[in-house]
Amino acid sequence: MVIWIIGLSGTGKTTLAREIQNCSSNMVLIDGDIIREVFGNDIGYSIEDRKKNAYRISRLCQFLEKQGVDVVCSILSIFPDNRLWNRKNISNYFEVFIDTPINILIKRDSKGLYGKYLSGQIANVAGMDLEFEKPDSDYVILNNSSKNDLLSHARSILKKATS
Repeated sequence: MVIWIIGLSGTGKTTLAREIQNCSSNMVLIDGDIIREVFGNDIGYSIEDRKKNAYRISRLCQFLEKQGVDVVCSILSIFPDNRLWNRKNISNYFEVFIDTPINILIKRDSKGLYGKYLSGQIANVAGMDLEFEKPDSDYVILNNSSKNDLLSHARSILKKATS
């Protein structure tokens, strides 16, 4: 099983993924930022590099799932074609989209990304100058207004993904 948690930076993807992992007896957590580090930060943040990282993560999740390893993955997942690939190629795939208004994310700005973008220090920020196409899937959509509310969904997501 692969639980694929997506959303913009600061939505709580990794926080929710950790909580889902804690609710499971045997699940691997894959985080988009950590996978970049595992591969030696060998790619940047251009559109092509982002696609490469997304497919790298998808294939890693597929590889693990084929071996019977349950995975929860937190990733921006800004490319609809990548999510479609997952649906076609990962046999037990379950998607969770954390939808949080951009104005709330700018206020939170846990990584400082939005502030750097707004001050002109960086570009290629999903939700700002990079479009984030919201999924139109039949999977779970959560609005993250508070961390406590978000974490309360972990067990139900795990149950839905395993049923």
